[in-house]
Amino acid sequence: MDFLERIKEGVIVADGAMGTMLYEKGVPKGHCYDELNLSNPELVKEIHKAYISAGADLIETNTFGANRHILSKYYDLGKKTKEINYNGAKIAREIACDKFVAGAVGPITRPLESTEHLDLADIHKFFKEQVEVLADGGVNIIILETMSSLDELIQGFLAAREVCDLPVICQLSFARDGKTILGVDPVQAALELNKIGVKIMGVNCSTGPQTVYEAIRRMGHVTDAVLSAQPNAGLASFSQGKFLYSASPSYFAEYAKKYLSAGVSIIGGCCGSTPEHIKAVARTVKGKEPKPRKIVQIRVEEKPAPKKVKVPESPLQSKLKNKFVLSLELDPPRGTNFEHELLAAKNFKSMGGDCVNISDNPMARLRMSPIPLAHIIRNKVDIDVILHCTCRDRNLLAIQSDLIGVYALGIKNILALTGDPPSVGDYPFATAVFEITSEGLVKMINSLNNGVDWLGNPIDEATSFFVGVAASLSEPERVRGKIIKVTHHGGIGFIQTQPVFDIKELKNFMDKVSSLNIPVITGLLPLASSRHAEFIRNEVPGITIPDSIMQRMRKGTKDEGLKIARELLSEMKQICHGVCIMPPFGKYEFVESIIL
Repeated sequence: MDFLERIKEGVIVADGAMGTMLYEKGVPKGHCYDELNLSNPELVKEIHKAYISAGADLIETNTFGANRHILSKYYDLGKKTKEINYNGAKIAREIACDKFVAGAVGPITRPLESTEHLDLADIHKFFKEQVEVLADGGVNIIILETMSSLDELIQGFLAAREVCDLPVICQLSFARDGKTILGVDPVQAALELNKIGVKIMGVNCSTGPQTVYEAIRRMGHVTDAVLSAQPNAGLASFSQGKFLYSASPSYFAEYAKKYLSAGVSIIGGCCGSTPEHIKAVARTVKGKEPKPRKIVQIRVEEKPAPKKVKVPESPLQSKLKNKFVLSLELDPPRGTNFEHELLAAKNFKSMGGDCVNISDNPMARLRMSPIPLAHIIRNKVDIDVILHCTCRDRNLLAIQSDLIGVYALGIKNILALTGDPPSVGDYPFATAVFEITSEGLVKMINSLNNGVDWLGNPIDEATSFFVGVAASLSEPERVRGKIIKVTHHGGIGFIQTQPVFDIKELKNFMDKVSSLNIPVITGLLPLASSRHAEFIRNEVPGITIPDSIMQRMRKGTKDEGLKIARELLSEMKQICHGVCIMPPFGKYEFVESIIL
């Protein structure tokens, strides 16, 4: 029977989660579930059969993430895109018999996992390829689901219309605040989908049945399209090595009744739901019709403008305009005792120091978090702080959370760094995050400075970070290009270089970046010994030590490294805007011999 004709006869029960069931059957998290259409089709068939036995009228293909972009980027399976989708459709079609098969199509982009930007034309192309193969494989419907971007969902619908005449279900996922993670409101979504002729729309995934109900009820007030609802089985928890969902089948069934009252015609499940959930839904709604809806006028709330509060510049920001700045790099302790670092900061201030740099687990070695040390030094020493922030250890959510937190503590200067990989440090088998690089971090900081988070949603109050970027002098043209690219994100306050030993190299670098009108703070590393110099020259990338300095270190006294540092500092004062002294091995007593 034609799908749209069947809807007129009463509620259609859709299936539940595919990924949850595969996970329960031993397929580990992180495996490409879509690839099982090739390597273990019998397992996929088993799950389809379970949902049909539970009473599902509609089953979805195991192809949610099977677009070429996701398969290539995360699994190196891009070449098998068509094969995975075609097999997914054939597997479901073989099991479905007289039931409907929906070709499952998930989002192309993953805004919480990647900073990568795809043009709408590229998104359209990826959707078009996947939908076309699913249609060739024999699906009855296309279901675009778990969308957070309205623009992306629209591209999926338009692409489907280009390659087939199958019914298309357009579903978004909403958070507990009633909007998608990209700030799309259900009413706004329904009105926009109305404009392009969407006949079936709804909500899936989200945080559970209640959130889906609130969103679908609001959508139903502004559209006469057929409505669909496929909620998660509540929020997931992780216990005893497994992901668990809290919503019981009976709770699912109770909300199925509410969906009927809201005029929903297609009811199923998403993450965490099982054949038992679908069986409970089928017993509750089979043979029933959704309640008629009354279309009303609802105004879409506009995003509130971010609060902009005028705040004074950080001391560092002011000083870089009219004086040569002296900074000291401090490594947090490898334990809880910070007295050594605190004393070093106090002594540095008494010598005329302007600020201190607090590093973030340099060389991927375990140390105290830089945030509490930065807060302690700022308050106990009353000296400005440059906080290093790396992308290695935190995901997009955690980085933003930390940034908002340090701003609340009064820390305004951030040096944006990608961070050393764990392989060089104490935990070589640790998992690095690296969801963004330093370039993305600069963009993130400037989003917060403009009053919005990474996804464009307003925060309560804008920050005003003074953000710097790191640079190596060994490839000045590449560095200049990188800095120009980063400055396009706006708000670059300063550049801080790696340790410099070659004044000619520094002058060349300054010539390359002078047109950017960004102050440069140069790294100054006192050499502790000839052995130290050999290591830096030969094993640390991006740092050049001239032969003349190497000869002096081999032949000079034990204080030769300090003499060289004093000479370099004298020349640096004529070339750049400041210096960051980096005492080796925590020997902060070197500083007095250099600057006094």
